[in-house]
Amino acid sequence: MGDYFDKLETRTAEERHEETIGILRKTIDLAQRNTTYFAKKLQDISANEIKDLGDLSKLPITRKADLIEQQKNQPPFGGMNAVETGNLRRIFSSPGPIYDPQGTTEDFWRFGRAMWAAGFRRGDIVHNTFSYHFTPAGFMVDEGAKKIGCAVFPAGTGQTEMQVRTIADLKPSAYAGTPSFLKIILEKAEELDIRLAPSISKALVGGEAFLAEFRALFQDRGIETRQCYGTADLGLVAYETEPMEGLVIDEHVVVEIVRPGTGQPVMLGDVGEVVVTLLNSSYPLIRYATGDLSAIADGDSKCGRTNSRIKGWMGRADQTTKVRGMFVSPKQIADIQARHSYIKKARLTVEHDGNKNDIMTLFCQVTNGSLVNKEQITTSLREITKMRGNVVFLKNNESLPNDGKIIEDKRKFD
Repeated sequence: MGDYFDKLETRTAEERHEETIGILRKTIDLAQRNTTYFAKKLQDISANEIKDLGDLSKLPITRKADLIEQQKNQPPFGGMNAVETGNLRRIFSSPGPIYDPQGTTEDFWRFGRAMWAAGFRRGDIVHNTFSYHFTPAGFMVDEGAKKIGCAVFPAGTGQTEMQVRTIADLKPSAYAGTPSFLKIILEKAEELDIRLAPSISKALVGGEAFLAEFRALFQDRGIETRQCYGTADLGLVAYETEPMEGLVIDEHVVVEIVRPGTGQPVMLGDVGEVVVTLLNSSYPLIRYATGDLSAIADGDSKCGRTNSRIKGWMGRADQTTKVRGMFVSPKQIADIQARHSYIKKARLTVEHDGNKNDIMTLFCQVTNGSLVNKEQITTSLREITKMRGNVVFLKNNESLPNDGKIIEDKRKFD
C-alpha cells in the first residue's frame, strides 16, 4: 500500500471528477431500479442529468427522520436496501431505532482507509473499544483491521479495570474507540499502578468531539492520535491525516455542505449541514442529511491526498426551537430569504424581554446597494412563522458570523 491506502487518494481533480460522476450516475440508476424508496423519491430524475457534482442539489434530501418513518412503514430498511435482507452479512440497530445493513463486500464501511492514515499496519494488535452490541461501530474497525492485516482484541465498552489488565498482558500497539474512554483507561492504569508503556503508540478515535486537551494528553503519553468522522448509516465519511488540518473526505462518498433546513449548497468555506451521498451498491443513500455542521477547508492537504477536506465536526444543524408554543425551523428562515433575494444571510435570534416574554429578531445581511423593504420582510416573517418579530439590517461593514447558525436561542430558563 505504501504511503497511501490506494491510488484513489492521489488522483488528479480531473480523474476524480470523471470517475466520481460515472459511479454517481450508476448509483442513482441502481437506487431507482432496485430500491422502492428511491424509485419513488427520484422518479422525476434521470441519472444522465447529473453532469457535475453541483447537479446533486436538484435531488431531494433524505433525513434521519425519513429513515425512521420509512422503516416503521416498510421494515426493516424502509425500501432503501438494494439487496435482499437475507443476502446481507449482518443487521444492526442504532438509536431511533434505525436498522443498518452490512453488505458482503470487503471492509464494507471503508474504515481501513482511516486506520491506515492513523498508522495502523499489518501485524499490529488493535485494542478495539467501540461497541459490538447492536450498533456496527465495533465491526467497522474489525473489518478495516482485517483489510490491513491487523489482529483485533474485541474489548467493547466498559469493564475499565479488565481492559487495563488486558492491555498490560497483550501489549496492543493500537487503540480504537472514543477519546474520552482512552483517557479513562489511562487514568485507571495510573490508579492501579499498572504500566502500559511501551504499548499503545497510535490511536484512531471517533464517536464524539476530539478535544485539543485530549490530543495533548495522549501525545504526552506517546500516543499519536488521529480522528475520523462517520455514522452507522454511512460508514466512514472523512478521516484525519498527518498534517492534522481538517479531515480528508473518503473516496466512496460525495459530501456537500448545505444551508441548514434546505438542500442548497453554501458558499465554499461557509459552515453548513453535511449532506452525504453513499456510493454503495447494497445501500445507496442519496443526499443523506447527517444533521452535523462542518465546512469545506481551503486548499489541498499537505499529506499529498488530493480529495477535499472538511474542517471537522462543528456542531448540530437541527436548530428548530419553540417560540410562544410554536416551532420555528431553519427552513422557514430560508423561505424568507427566498422571497427577498437581496438577503445574503439571515439569522433569527430568540430572547426574553424583561418579563420573560419571547422576542424574535431577524438579522439580515443584504447585498450592498440593494433597495430593501423592511416592512415586506416583517410581513414575510409573520406569514411564514405565524408570529410577529422584529427585522434588523446589518450595516455594510458588518456580517453575520460564519458558524452555521440560522436560529440562535439566547433565552435562559434557569
